[in-house]
Amino acid sequence: MKELWGVLARQRDYRLVLSAGLVSLTGDWILKTGLAFQVYVLTGSTLASGGLLLSSFVPMVVLGSLAGVFVDRWDRRRTMIVTNLLHAVLLLPLLAVRDESAIWIVYAVVLMQSCLQQFFRPAEQSLIPVLVEPRQLVTANALNSQTSDVARLIGAGIGGLLAGLGGLPLLAVVDAATFLLAAGLIVRVRHRVVRTLTQSASGAIQRLKAEWTEGLRLCVAGPAMRLLFVFCLVTGVGEGVMSTLFAPFVSAELGGDGTAYGLIVSSQAVGGIVGGLVAAAIGSRLPAATMWGVGAFLFGLIDLVLFCYPLVTDSLIPAFVCMILVGLPGAFTVAGMMTVLQRLSEDSSRGRIFGAISAAEGLAVLVGIASAGVLGELAGIIPVLVFQGLGYVIGGAVILTRRRMLSATAPQELVGHPSA
Repeated sequence: MKELWGVLARQRDYRLVLSAGLVSLTGDWILKTGLAFQVYVLTGSTLASGGLLLSSFVPMVVLGSLAGVFVDRWDRRRTMIVTNLLHAVLLLPLLAVRDESAIWIVYAVVLMQSCLQQFFRPAEQSLIPVLVEPRQLVTANALNSQTSDVARLIGAGIGGLLAGLGGLPLLAVVDAATFLLAAGLIVRVRHRVVRTLTQSASGAIQRLKAEWTEGLRLCVAGPAMRLLFVFCLVTGVGEGVMSTLFAPFVSAELGGDGTAYGLIVSSQAVGGIVGGLVAAAIGSRLPAATMWGVGAFLFGLIDLVLFCYPLVTDSLIPAFVCMILVGLPGAFTVAGMMTVLQRLSEDSSRGRIFGAISAAEGLAVLVGIASAGVLGELAGIIPVLVFQGLGYVIGGAVILTRRRMLSATAPQELVGHPSA
């Protein structure tokens, strides 16, 4: 635990960014959970509910890589402040939603917020490496990834409660307040990076195109980056399969109802919190590539057990156990891979690389979602879900065999100094 408290106690700026992320993510889960409930109440249509997912997902694919270009141009701290403030303002139209005729406002708000997230996420992930010491980076990434699980546990329950008490207006006000609070925390971050834009290209459009193309090229520049990129694509398809077929898996293969499904999904957050603490505590003792490979391999093995055990029994207990256990290797995977990616990229191009990989992952998830519906009918739910587990097992094994290459080609090329 020494490493964990060392980061939290000594790195003031990182502590502020971490706190801001937890606050805004909690607001995201409050809104996400409440919106899903309210849209169905207003429309009575599952198709309308599915439109929320589409509205939130399209910007990730269309805008992700382009947003990374601007993140590299702009001051990351200022980008995070402005996007949080815009998030708060964009929630105000939800106050006008009273019935099904205004449901288009909900879709527009979700779409615009997802667009803003394409700027916020790469800015946050690109800023973290310059706020902590190089040896603390794995620990910082583990803590940062853990905030989503904590936010899910807190925000999902509050979102359902607020939706029942005050509907969309109350959800909008509370979520806007979390974004304002997050912006206030980031304002207090002292770290600054002065950027000088390259003016060699003729015209803004030409510069934008050149920088965007460069970001895409950097994602596959060298064997280490190509390995990371392919891993993200394969596991992205698997996550799309998982998100599509897990509910049918619980219902058809385990005989569980909606309540059981919700509890099983929530149990992963518990495991993620514990796993994040463990990863943060021992992060500095393990090479990032080793943590990534071991985490992915074990994550896939536990998933395979989860998907195949119904062939022996339909008890729900193993599902809860597996979902809790998978949190530890899941935290290792995220922290290790993020650290490798941050070390493989220079500060001046980190936003473009994050944005391009995010867009590619989004496209891979959409491919998985589209494929799962068809293949689930043709091959069955369990065989298709097994693909997801195998993707992580094989990916983890390959990473472990290449961990020396990943470590050797991952120098720290950071700008600025950590804040004490």
